[in-house]
Amino acid sequence: MSSPRPSSPPTSPAKPAGPGRPKDLSKRNAILDAAKRLFLVDGFDGVSMDQIAAGAGVSKLTVYSHFGDKETLFGAAVKAYCEQHLPPLMFVPDPATPLRERLLAIANAFYEMVSSPEAIQIHRLLCSPQVAQSPLSKMFWEAGPQRLHDEFTALLQRRVEAGELEIDDVPRAAPQFFCLVKGEPHALLMFGCGAPGRTEVRAHIDASVSMFLRAYARRER
Repeated sequence: MSSPRPSSPPTSPAKPAGPGRPKDLSKRNAILDAAKRLFLVDGFDGVSMDQIAAGAGVSKLTVYSHFGDKETLFGAAVKAYCEQHLPPLMFVPDPATPLRERLLAIANAFYEMVSSPEAIQIHRLLCSPQVAQSPLSKMFWEAGPQRLHDEFTALLQRRVEAGELEIDDVPRAAPQFFCLVKGEPHALLMFGCGAPGRTEVRAHIDASVSMFLRAYARRER
């Protein structure tokens, strides 16, 4: 998603209070799809709830009944975008999947997500002074990176309990993994120095997973 800029105080209707009729999931998904598409093209301030409603083929009242305001919808769209690339099922424990294979799958999906042109543009903008201290920046972090770290932390903890890993501080090890996977190739993209080739990226990801396992894989006593 591109150009998320801090918004002015919302003038949208108040969030719906209390549970009502069950929400139509097909309409909710249509709203999220439209929001992801429009936020990517025009950024946060460049998109109105009317445009999202039109893109989803629903009324503006339906959009508000599902999400309450544009800020909440933005957070939900970020979460949906991340889950599209790294679905929760990828973090479900599966004893039949070797640890290295699971880590490589997560690493490849994560790098593909953060190296997309849209993700690079978001990253640059969120690091800018005018956005870094805004509520939108915190909302993005909690809906995207923090969610990913929490799910990966749970996966690592299960592997520790299974005796495959030895990690004293699992919540610290989880973001270390993703920092390793980003590495220099992602920095080159951020600085506009060109995209590394596929072969280089594969070698980098493989080496990053190997380094992580050398640090934390359980060793025979």
